[in-house]
Amino acid sequence: MHSESRDKGRTRKFLSFSLGGLEYGLDFDKVQELRVLKSLERFAADGAIISGVAVSRGVIMPIVDMRAAFEGKPAQANPLTDVIILKLSRCVMGMVVDGVTGVVSLRADQIVPIPCQGAQQVDYLLGLGQLEGRRLILVDIDRLMSIQRDRPALTRVVA
Repeated sequence: MHSESRDKGRTRKFLSFSLGGLEYGLDFDKVQELRVLKSLERFAADGAIISGVAVSRGVIMPIVDMRAAFEGKPAQANPLTDVIILKLSRCVMGMVVDGVTGVVSLRADQIVPIPCQGAQQVDYLLGLGQLEGRRLILVDIDRLMSIQRDRPALTRVVA
């Protein structure tokens, strides 16, 4: 079998989540657990994407507010806020989202590149996943977290 054919048939799993009316996906292998946020020690910093810290399994971890990251305005956390706990290359962190929508398996041929409109917009995106009428904006979470925090907000992608 030709290697290109094998690559097209290979699937990757993504955890899908909603944020501001759009659906996103991130590499399922990065997900440690899903939690409902019970308490958050909040920071008061304008434009910060790290909105506070929480304790999970005895580890103090930063909590990233994805609304602040993509839209520049913080989410309104409540006792039922969905948090995705991620194990990244450098740390464990939590990510506040509007809601977790499931696990999606995508073949390589179901992922298309985001049209290039400037490096700032696409440097943390893997592409656009298309499955049965759904579109997922696929995020490279390691890359997203490595972007300098001095930007007021990351550019929001409209699918």
